Amino acid sequence: MKSIKEIYRIGTGPSSSHTMGPRKAAEIFLSRHPEATAFQVTLYGSLAATGKGHMTNIAITEALQPTAPVEIIWEPKVFLPFHPNGMKFVSLDKDGKQTDEWTVFSIGGGALAEENDGETSINTPEVYDMNHMTEILQWCERTGKSYWEYVKECEESDIWDYLAEVWQAMKESIRRGLDNEGVLPGPLNLRRKASTYYIRASGYKASLQSRGLVFAYALAVSEENASGGVIVTAPTCGSCGVVPAVLYHLQKSREFSDIRILRALATAGLIGNVVKHNASISGAEAGCQAEVGTACSMASAAANQLFGGSPAQIEYAAEMGLEHHLGMTCDPVCGLVQIPCIERNAYAAARALDANLYSSFTDGMHRVSFDKVVEVMKETGNDLPSLYKETSEGGLAKDYHPM
Repeated sequence: MKSIKEIYRIGTGPSSSHTMGPRKAAEIFLSRHPEATAFQVTLYGSLAATGKGHMTNIAITEALQPTAPVEIIWEPKVFLPFHPNGMKFVSLDKDGKQTDEWTVFSIGGGALAEENDGETSINTPEVYDMNHMTEILQWCERTGKSYWEYVKECEESDIWDYLAEVWQAMKESIRRGLDNEGVLPGPLNLRRKASTYYIRASGYKASLQSRGLVFAYALAVSEENASGGVIVTAPTCGSCGVVPAVLYHLQKSREFSDIRILRALATAGLIGNVVKHNASISGAEAGCQAEVGTACSMASAAANQLFGGSPAQIEYAAEMGLEHHLGMTCDPVCGLVQIPCIERNAYAAARALDANLYSSFTDGMHRVSFDKVVEVMKETGNDLPSLYKETSEGGLAKDYHPM
């Protein structure tokens, strides 16, 4: 598995696979051809189907346009075999002749991949020897160490500085989201709700107030993402509100230290890494179960660790977080990361706290392992029709007309 730095990317929304990834690809291609007098970019499959709502074209043109004119070609009905989020970049000379082309895929969480196995500029090194939770759990039980300590052993020494930067960015996105009001960009005219939820939550007694605050924090981050604000992928832009909402709420309500929060982030990142390595965190490839389901799993594990859960209990909490999102479709209305994405982040944050609580009542023993759920999630994603994998052609997005 690669570094958890690739799970947590600080950047602008609204989509890691449809905005951050294409922008990065455009920057890479531009660095190879700064002499080009024009560019042609073809978007395939999900990238083309929901690209305008996700601002894919804007991300690409912002990267390339200052150097040369850009033509965007949309091919929503063409799905390249390797991944639904395919792009082809073409550079042209002053005579309009093609000088190079590059086909690349945005595979989720802002990561890029090529179809071949050769080393390229977009490949990063593998830093984890163990890629499955079962073997990592056995390592924890054998050594007496926890998941975050496995992260510490595998990552570079700067990982804690990086996670501190991630945590700061997460907190800032919550605070901005709570302060901002008004309507989110796009044809849905969807009003921001985070500030209202935050104010209303303060009027409830402790138990309801706790849930209301978690909702508010998740909404705050997701609304910042939907408006193109700076957020942290955890593991994607579309699911960026879950982990920060849970950790921010627990730190404020239980006064957990920053170092314990960073350790929880390390464990959450490890969970997301296992899913990414063995299945997918891309809604276009496996549905929303891969995004919000993984985020809920990450937050569940992080919360359970903060409350002193054993390695087995932490694994169980993570398993429940993902298991109970199996089959969730990715059907963004109008191709925007708003309906149902924002609301799903709030619900998943609450589910993560429930998974933590449920697991804490057990000894960590259960029949279905986390690895098995990841395997089933991948199979389920493969079986889902493309209508339900970020094309906005089915489910909630079908025949929806903005008011």
